[in-house]
This record gives sequence, structure tokens and C-alpha cells, in this order.
Amino acid sequence: MIPYGRQEITAADIAAVTAVLDSDFLTQGPAIPRFEQAIADYCGAAHGVAVNSATSALHIACLALDLGPGDWLWTTPNTFVASANCGRYCGAAVDFVDIDPDTYNLSPRALAAKLEVAAASGRLPKILVPIHFAGQPCDLEAIAALGQRYGFRIIEDASHAIGGRYRGEAIGNCRYSDITVFSFHPVKIITTGEGGLATTNDPALAERMARLRSHGITRDPAGMRRAAEGPWYYQQIELGFNYRITDIQAALGQSQLQRVDDYVARRQRLAARYDRGLADLPLRLPYRDPAHQSALHLYPIQVPGDRGRVFAALRAAGIGVNVHYIPVHTQPDYARFGFKHGDFPQAEAYYANAISLPLFPTMTEAEQDRVMAELAAALA
Repeated sequence: MIPYGRQEITAADIAAVTAVLDSDFLTQGPAIPRFEQAIADYCGAAHGVAVNSATSALHIACLALDLGPGDWLWTTPNTFVASANCGRYCGAAVDFVDIDPDTYNLSPRALAAKLEVAAASGRLPKILVPIHFAGQPCDLEAIAALGQRYGFRIIEDASHAIGGRYRGEAIGNCRYSDITVFSFHPVKIITTGEGGLATTNDPALAERMARLRSHGITRDPAGMRRAAEGPWYYQQIELGFNYRITDIQAALGQSQLQRVDDYVARRQRLAARYDRGLADLPLRLPYRDPAHQSALHLYPIQVPGDRGRVFAALRAAGIGVNVHYIPVHTQPDYARFGFKHGDFPQAEAYYANAISLPLFPTMTEAEQDRVMAELAAALA
């Protein structure tokens, strides 16, 4: 089976993890702040806060921005459910904005139209979560301009996009957003096994997210009774969570980060080879904006007609295709909020024909040739 995604673990990765295993710290030691600073430096952001998953990062990002009951979080239907669920974790209501039919990202035009209606009805979002789907950067400048006009905060869900660039600058620098969230799941660009990280340029947001990931507890002596109680003293400032990452994971992530640009370059070469090899087939190939650099986490094609038959044929031939994503608003758990099929037609039309082809840095040309040959046979 050729999987749709696969991590690469090198001798350097193993050595980095082994060094932590041989050290005095396995969980909350020096490897975590080193990893956080390395990601922040790579992205050009002031702060990084590492956690045990991107879902956790989305949750504490929403809490740090004071999302709560009575508020609205908007995102796109074309994403994994976590991008919407993070709002519900905070007690907020969730709504969606349809996608652009070319980029499959949140449509600024649809967003502008929806905001105008929401302003008239008093239901503007407090937070917008745009997704850099498949690694393709969103139109951040247009989204940020609308944020300034209507007063909402922005969390970039860049789970697919570390190594991507918007107008020549790294995704995650938070030039156009309050917080950016990355995923380090094994099928993503780089991995920590499981893990996530939030970048921000706001020291107060960074401090609060760091506190929320660890039970809402602080050991900072400022303002505490430590002098009276003793050096063991700590305080729970607010209700937090155990969302901590470990030194073992952080060491793996920092080692992997050394190769992120190489990984993205390999993905670019493989995607270009797909572009050439599939050009004559009855497919729609993924669009990539030449003004930006996609991290190319996914290579999603559109298969007109019987997508299910082609998907089954490829799986039977040992090609581990996948589908990203079932529109969130069509999930049974969202039906009770009044969402239904037909609400976001562009996202639904994309999903109806979508197949993600295998794409990962260690993929060989022979493996890719096999994928393309089996796809041609399935279409025939």
C-alpha cells in the first residue's frame, strides 16, 4: 500500500530523542522552550507555545481571545472538525463561510457578503478561523482587512501549512492574524508524533496560552505569596487543561524542523510531476497561486462522475488515497444546530468529487508512476 502521507524518521531524529531519554527531563524540560523558540524564529513570530495537538492549540487560542457563551466563531466547512469544535469547547456558537472554488480556501468574497448581513442582524463573529487548506495560503490580507472593518479576531489554522509562504513571508508570522496554529501529526509536513503549536506576536496571549495548557497554573512569584508560603508555592489562576507536550516530542520536532524547507521542496517537485503526468486525464488538478508558496500537505484532485468507484479501484490496487474533507456542517452532530446539505454549495461540490492522492517527501518516482498508472486505469 502506498499511503497518502508518511513521516520520515532519520538517524538525526533518533539521536535527538535518545539524547532526551538519556537526560534528566522527559516531560517539562529544556527541549520544549528550545523547540518553541526554533519554530517562532523560523516563522518570524515573537512567541511559540507548544501543546499536545493542534486541536488543543485551537482551543487555548480561542480561550486566550476570550471566546465564550454568546459569541460566534466562523470557519470554513472544508476542514477537519477541530477547526469548528474549538469554538464549541468554549461555549460559543459556530457558523461557516463557503470556499473559493479555485483555492478551496475560505472565500473573502463570501465572507464579506456574510459579514454585511451579520452586521445588520447583530451576529458578527468574535473569531474567524481561516484554513490554509492542503498548504495553500489563504488570502490573508483581504481577510485581515475585513477583520479590521468588522472587529473580529483571526486564528490561522495552518495545520497543513508550515513551510508555506504568503507573499514571500513565512506562514505563522502572524502579520495578518492574532494567532497561528500548526499540527505536527505524522502525516503533516514535520512531526512530533502527536503535537501542535501556536505562534503569536502578543506576549499576553502567549503567556495566557502557556498557562492554559498546564491547568491554568502559574509558578511566577510576581504577585504571589511565595515569600510567605515557600518556594514550592503555585497558584491556579483560571481553569486550564493538561495540554502539555513532552521534551521527547519537542526534541523530535526540532530535529525535523531542520528539514522542513527540504520537505516542502520535495513536495513541490512531486506535485509538479503530478501536474505533468495527469494533465491529459479527465480530472481537475489542484490550483496553486503563483504569488504564494503552498506547503503542499495534500494533492487533492477532482474526479468528475463516480468518485466512489475510482476511490475503491485505487484502494483495491494498493493506492492509499483519502478524501479531505467531509464538510463539517453536514456532520450529524451539526444537524442539531440547523445546518443541512445545500447550505454551503461550493464546499459540498468540492467534496463530492475530491480525492487526495499520495504525496510525501520520501515518495519515489516509481511509486508516483504507479499511482498515476492506477489512476488512469481506474478512470478508463
